[in-house]
Amino acid sequence: MIIYLCEDTLESIFTAIYKAYEEKRDPADTVLSFTDEPVLFAEYAEVVPDRDRVCSVIRTLERRFGEADYLSLCMALASENPKKAQAVYRTVADGLGRNVGRGHLFDNLADRYVHAAFAMSRGAGREIEHLQGFVRFQELENRVLYSVIGPKNNILTFLMPHFADRLPRENFVIYDQRRNFFGIHPAGKQWYLLHGEEAVQPALCLSKEEEQYRELFRHFCQSIAIRERQNLSLQKSMLPLRFREYMTEFRKD
Repeated sequence: MIIYLCEDTLESIFTAIYKAYEEKRDPADTVLSFTDEPVLFAEYAEVVPDRDRVCSVIRTLERRFGEADYLSLCMALASENPKKAQAVYRTVADGLGRNVGRGHLFDNLADRYVHAAFAMSRGAGREIEHLQGFVRFQELENRVLYSVIGPKNNILTFLMPHFADRLPRENFVIYDQRRNFFGIHPAGKQWYLLHGEEAVQPALCLSKEEEQYRELFRHFCQSIAIRERQNLSLQKSMLPLRFREYMTEFRKD
């Protein structure tokens, strides 16, 4: 058995997939892992992300399985599940082994790895859809729009294109509080990501107009509610509680 020790990044996992095929490894005896827990008689190989290998894997996935299934694999890799690397690798191996057509990578849900990757992708996709509607921006003194989120999955990369398309002329920042990860969009320019030691959350000073509009928005949400028709169970299913701490209409500060 060979165990490829990866970082929790798409680049590292795709590099490991490339190496597994380059070295003609049997998928049944190949593991992609984030931890080096000892396994009897296993061989370990540390993976160093390689740009050329990553690009080669991306081209192969898009050509063989189509853009939609490639995107689903990327969303599966955005999951917080620690077994996502192995699930994605075995799903790719299954698709290549069965020579499936474009758009049919996840048809074999009887396979536990394909099913796991599909479930991870669906979970991340559902959270992306939620946050596309639940993200709340606040205007700072310097007119930058600033938002804080705390998603379960690492989905900031998927959120930024959505808001860049809708706010192309705005300077805005989306901050993933759980991962110390910033998505930054300069007005009229390409967005980019910032994380690690360079990512430090700044002190926030709201504009005077923002404070007024926040209060007006809270009052609006309260005034349109019909107390006699409150359905808390339905509200929680449509708007999970974990999103509310980041939403203006539910904050009391």
